[in-house]
Amino acid sequence: MERKKAEVLVIGVINIQEPSGTYALLLGELNGNRQVPVIIGPAEANPITMQLKGVETPRPTTHDLFKSCLRTFNIKVSEVLIYRVEEGIFYSYVYLKHNHDVVAIDARTSDAILLALTFHAPIYMYDDILETQCMPYDEDEELDDYSMANESEEAESVEELEMALEKAIKDENYELASVLRDKIKKQK
Repeated sequence: MERKKAEVLVIGVINIQEPSGTYALLLGELNGNRQVPVIIGPAEANPITMQLKGVETPRPTTHDLFKSCLRTFNIKVSEVLIYRVEEGIFYSYVYLKHNHDVVAIDARTSDAILLALTFHAPIYMYDDILETQCMPYDEDEELDDYSMANESEEAESVEELEMALEKAIKDENYELASVLRDKIKKQK
């Protein structure tokens, strides 16, 4: 019997307070109300959040390099499939298409989702995984934005924020730079 797939969207990346340094990549069912949190670390959260916010880096990231390689050889990411979960770890395939050939590549779910976001490819999850891993959903509850801004001092003036932004870019802390850029825009 073939397993049913459900398309999911990235709702956001949420900072989880405990254990420290972990984040939840929140996936939501397209045309449904089921949501699944995928636990990831800050190294995975940062590039996903940057992609969601459209932050451009001064130098190519690893995912930018991979994207360039795929595009150079006319290979497309056709879809991502989350096919298994075991002890809280999600397993995914990235489907690459070249001409009429499609190949499934095993990947960490965070990397697979980042590639799907980069290539605007659909993300699927087997329905049985979505059902067993979904969390209760409250439509009135708002999600907190992923933010590393708490790691910096709270700056109040635009000048202080701009100096902090320059330092974040110099230190290649692009997620913090993104948050600071947004704060500057709001204050201006």
